Amino acid sequence: MSKSRSTPHTQTGAPARGPADMSVKSEQDQSEFVPVAPFEMVIFGGTGDLARRKLIPSLYHRFLDRQFDSKSRIIAVSRSDYSRDDYIKKITEAFQSFHPNEPFDQKTWADFCKLVDYVAIDVMNDDSDWTALGDKLDCSACIRIFYLAMPPRMYAPIADGLNAAGLATPQSRVVLEKPIGKDYESAEIINNGVGRVFDENRIYRIDHYLGKETVQNLMVLRFANILFEPLWTRESIDHIQITAAESIGVAGREAYYDKSGALRDMVQNHLLQLLCLTCMEPPDSLDGDAIRTEKIKVLKALRPITPDNVASFTVRGQYAPGQVDGETVEGYIDELIGDDNSDIKDGEQSLTETFVAIKTEVENWRWAGVPIYLRTGKRMSGRFSEIVVQFKPVPHSVFGAGTKLNPNRLVIRLQPDESVNLWVEIKEPGAGGLRVKSWPLDLTYDEAFTTRYPDAYERLLMDVVRGRLALFMRRDEVEAAWTWVDQIQDAWSQTQQNVQPYPAGADGPGDAQHLLELDKRTWWSRPDV
Repeated sequence: MSKSRSTPHTQTGAPARGPADMSVKSEQDQSEFVPVAPFEMVIFGGTGDLARRKLIPSLYHRFLDRQFDSKSRIIAVSRSDYSRDDYIKKITEAFQSFHPNEPFDQKTWADFCKLVDYVAIDVMNDDSDWTALGDKLDCSACIRIFYLAMPPRMYAPIADGLNAAGLATPQSRVVLEKPIGKDYESAEIINNGVGRVFDENRIYRIDHYLGKETVQNLMVLRFANILFEPLWTRESIDHIQITAAESIGVAGREAYYDKSGALRDMVQNHLLQLLCLTCMEPPDSLDGDAIRTEKIKVLKALRPITPDNVASFTVRGQYAPGQVDGETVEGYIDELIGDDNSDIKDGEQSLTETFVAIKTEVENWRWAGVPIYLRTGKRMSGRFSEIVVQFKPVPHSVFGAGTKLNPNRLVIRLQPDESVNLWVEIKEPGAGGLRVKSWPLDLTYDEAFTTRYPDAYERLLMDVVRGRLALFMRRDEVEAAWTWVDQIQDAWSQTQQNVQPYPAGADGPGDAQHLLELDKRTWWSRPDV
């Protein structure tokens, strides 16, 4: 069922709400977009892919749903010498390109663009004049937000520039995109640099996975339902799988990716955040620090991976040529060679992993002995991200030796089709004897909720305006994650662990399957029902 991108509406087609009644709930869909206070948002990297593909469209959708009005301002900053009209043209073309199936209302878009301005500043040039940006920031009563959609090495210089120009007021906030550095040492340098200007409670380290509906619903499932929380222990859960799979390669990101790899690019942030929310203890409240403190406890309890056990607990892979969605695609090395910015030349190899699988464990009272399998990669069989919690089998079957009973599984799908499925055993209908079949209790968001809900960036941007820190990472959380990831990277270097090839379109190298088979388990694959 399709969902409108416009203001929330009832299933009977009630008209969109105006500003005067935008906090009133529909009796049918019970949806609500609570208005936020006026703000000034400065987007550094305003001409970049993230700004054009995600940030500007997200702000437009919140404006479209009347969550903020014409008192707010959006100012893009880049070193490109554009006029305001040039920039408006670029973001208009980008929106229509990235959202081709969305109805485009020229008047509403024009009203939104009235809030948008552009300033050209070379933030890495010490002699740059920040006066033009200061002239645009004319709302002293507004919440001031600086969004750094830039490479991490620029975070501290931008913070220093804002401070020197007197633009970083005591009430202003800064948003940092991942990755925060490439290891613990570089993350510490970035955190120290930004922290000289902004207090910790005004720094929002963003991970868009935390803004997804199903990720947030994980806490509700655990802590609002007596059905799950008593079973959320080593006594009832056999193991946990967390997967973030992509069918695309690294085209367009070759130079960056070859210096990063799957471990730094995905495990350190996305997968560890999902692991923390899955395994953390109940927080005292939904206060930002209460939630983040519980997540840090999980990170610090992760089993160390050392040169002695890294070969047993990790698998590295790199995609080779293969078939994806019926098309023949290049291997990773071929993509690198074809990129002018890459250091890899024809005939050379790269040891960068495009796939990683990890077996770990949270070594505490609740989870001791429960394996947790992490997996992420490029050019896999499809694009999907999910958490699979597999429960232990029933201790005894009363249905006879010939009846196979599958364990219950809770499958939380983050993308592309957000859903929560609880797989249970049921009697298959029909005569001729009792047959048991696995079947999901299915909560698919598109089918269950007809009103369009904000995507991850929309929600997180509005949380920054509101000053809510719960869905953002604290400094010690980022550094604890890097501490664990660095030891894996160091163990790989010390043991010179190979990067195994896998054909594009496969779900990693064979050893990734073997990692679970040694434990008499398999990666979850949704059966046909």
